[in-house]
Amino acid sequence: MKNTISYADYQKRMKELKTPEEIAAFAQELIAPMIGNLKNAPAETVEEDVEEPFVPEEPKAVAPVKKYNRRNPYQLESVSPWHDVAGNETEAMVIDLYAKGLTTRDIVNYLKRSHNIDMSQPNVSTITDKVFPLVKEWQSRALSSSYPIMYLDGMHFKVREAGKIASKVAYIALGINQYGQKEVLGIWVSETEGAKFWMHVLNDLKNRGVDDILIACVDGLKGFPEAIKAMYPHTDVQVCVVHQIRHTVMFIASKDKDKFCDELKTIYTAPSEEAGLDALKTMQEHWPMYQPYLKSWETRWADLAPFFSYPQAVRKTVYTTNAIENLNRQFRKVTKTTQIFPHDDALMKLLWLAQADITQNWQFTVRN
Repeated sequence: MKNTISYADYQKRMKELKTPEEIAAFAQELIAPMIGNLKNAPAETVEEDVEEPFVPEEPKAVAPVKKYNRRNPYQLESVSPWHDVAGNETEAMVIDLYAKGLTTRDIVNYLKRSHNIDMSQPNVSTITDKVFPLVKEWQSRALSSSYPIMYLDGMHFKVREAGKIASKVAYIALGINQYGQKEVLGIWVSETEGAKFWMHVLNDLKNRGVDDILIACVDGLKGFPEAIKAMYPHTDVQVCVVHQIRHTVMFIASKDKDKFCDELKTIYTAPSEEAGLDALKTMQEHWPMYQPYLKSWETRWADLAPFFSYPQAVRKTVYTTNAIENLNRQFRKVTKTTQIFPHDDALMKLLWLAQADITQNWQFTVRN
């Protein structure tokens, strides 16, 4: 095939890619020869050429490679990034298993039972520690200049510190990039969740190249919207409506709950902000006994209503933080086997491995 590139050049180019824009440009460069061939091909052979898109030359030996994704020209499929630091296939398998949430004891037992390989738990820890340079590189990598949507949330974990068990928070930023794809932008481990540390997170994102966020979706943490506005004054901050619904419904009597929820739905499904506010006032008149709980909607209306400014398809994406909550659930599946982490680095290592494993399956753009 003409216009192929060598495997060595391909690997070199792949390692130089840092941002989604660079990945998209390289993907288009790879498929350009295929498009040219299609234009020059006879009509009866066009369908046959479509079946064989351009791909880089493969080496004879098995090695980790990144391939062009036929279904999405902006997406590159890749093997697990830790294969670059694993000394051999056994070490790569150990890290794979650890990223799935298996404990060091589980991994030792599996290797002995299934592969007749003897390995100690300290050896498993030593192998998984090899990913720390990758974690550091990932956490400081350059990001895109703008993100249409960004979700910010925290997860709580128990970590041993100075001989005591401390509660730590993993601050997580999930972005939807310019191509509609989800991207974990970073994970930061610190003390209990608060707007003050979120300022540090946002400052780090800005230092890594994020100049603009269109919509920031957050939970109801006090002071959070103000912290975002301080760093990104032009960003629309959307407080999660679903969190607000849960907080309201928990105080409603069981006999009234179904009817109350049906009426509550008329607020956040209203065609406009004005109609939503009218629906809220109507509910306050219909349910005077629950006036104190509906009052919080009125008090926080400025934080709850920004999604009304966007088309219906966008509203469904931003009025709730479900996107990052789904990610958090997957993190929980991996971390639940470790009730107490020995130190912050151990927590960060497992969360990074989990996100690297999870994001390999993110092949398509966000709906709408």
